[in-house]
Amino acid sequence: MSIGVLIVDDSAVVRQALSARLTSSGDIEVIGVAADPIFAMERMNRAWPDVVVLDIEMPRMDGITFLKKIMTTRPTPVVICSTMTARGAETTMEALAAGAVSVIPKPTSGLRQFIQDEGGDIVAAVRAAARSNVQRAQNAARTPVRVGATPVFDRGPSLTTTTDRVVAIGTSTGGTQALEVVLTALPPTSSGIVIVQHMPEKFTAAFAARLDGLCELEVSEAVDGDRVLTGRALVAPGGRHMELRRDGAQYRVRVFDGPLVNRHRPSVDVLFRSVAKMAGRNALGVIMTGMGDDGARGLLEMRQAGALTVAQDEATSLVYGMPHEAMRLGAADREAPLSAIPEVIRKYG
Repeated sequence: MSIGVLIVDDSAVVRQALSARLTSSGDIEVIGVAADPIFAMERMNRAWPDVVVLDIEMPRMDGITFLKKIMTTRPTPVVICSTMTARGAETTMEALAAGAVSVIPKPTSGLRQFIQDEGGDIVAAVRAAARSNVQRAQNAARTPVRVGATPVFDRGPSLTTTTDRVVAIGTSTGGTQALEVVLTALPPTSSGIVIVQHMPEKFTAAFAARLDGLCELEVSEAVDGDRVLTGRALVAPGGRHMELRRDGAQYRVRVFDGPLVNRHRPSVDVLFRSVAKMAGRNALGVIMTGMGDDGARGLLEMRQAGALTVAQDEATSLVYGMPHEAMRLGAADREAPLSAIPEVIRKYG
C-alpha cells in the first residue's frame, strides 16, 4: 500500500519538485498539494493523508499553528521542510516540540536542485514518518516521570583512575521530544551527559539552547575540548562527529569532521564506541527512539566494556528502530519506558 502525502508549501517550485521526487519513489503517492494551511485543511477534509510535509512560514496561517491543529484534531506524522536560517532553526525547534516527526532543512535558493540532490533523504524521512506512531509518542511525552519505579543497577567495580561517571545518549526520529522529557526531569547534580541527536547542521545550536532554557542542567552544543561535568549535557553539533576523550582524570569531548557513519554525522556509534573505550564501567548508555540501527553496535561495545545499557521500549518510542536493533544484538541490559529513563539516570549517578 502506498504512503499518501500532502505537501503544504507556499512555493510552487517546492510543491512541484517535491511531488515529482516523492512520486518517483514508487511507494509514495502525493494525494494533494496546498499553498497554505487553509487550503490544506480543505483537502484533508476530503482525504486524510498518511504524512504531511509542511513548511513553516506561509500566508494566512503559519505552519506551527497548523501543526498544533493537526495534533489536536487527528495526530498525524508531520515532516517539517524549513529553511536553514537561525530564525528557521528556532521555529523548527518549536515545531518538533509540538509533535513534528523530523526536519528536512532546505536552502533559501536553488530549491529545485536541492530537492533533486537530497531526494533520497527526503523519501527516507517520509517513509520513517509513515512508520511512526505519533499518538503513542504524544502519550509517552505526557506520562508523568516515574520516580522510584526502576531498580538500582549493580555497577560492579569501576575504573580506578577516575570516579567521574558519564551518561551517553543516542537518538534520532522522535528524539527531540524524548530528550526534553528526560533532561527536564534531571537535577543539576546528575552525571555529565553526552548526546548525539540526529539533526541537520545549524539546528543543534537552537535545539540545545531551547533545552537549556527548560532544564536545571546546563545544556549546550558541544565545542571541541569541552569538559564533561556534573550538571552539564553536551549535544553533538549537526554535521560533525563527537567522541569522548580522557584528559588525565577528566573527560572531554572531541568534535571533528569525518565521513558519514551509518549514513549519519554525527553518529551515535562513533560516540558510544569512544565511551566504551574511554569510560568502560563508569558509563551508562541509553539508546532511544529513532529510525535505522545507528548506535546499536556501539551500545553493544559499551555493554561488553562493563557499562550499563538501556533501550527505550517499543510502547513509548515514536520509531522503534534503533532500540529494537540494540535489543536484537543483546546490546541493552534492559528496556525501559520513556518515563522511567530519568530515574535510571538519577540512580546511576
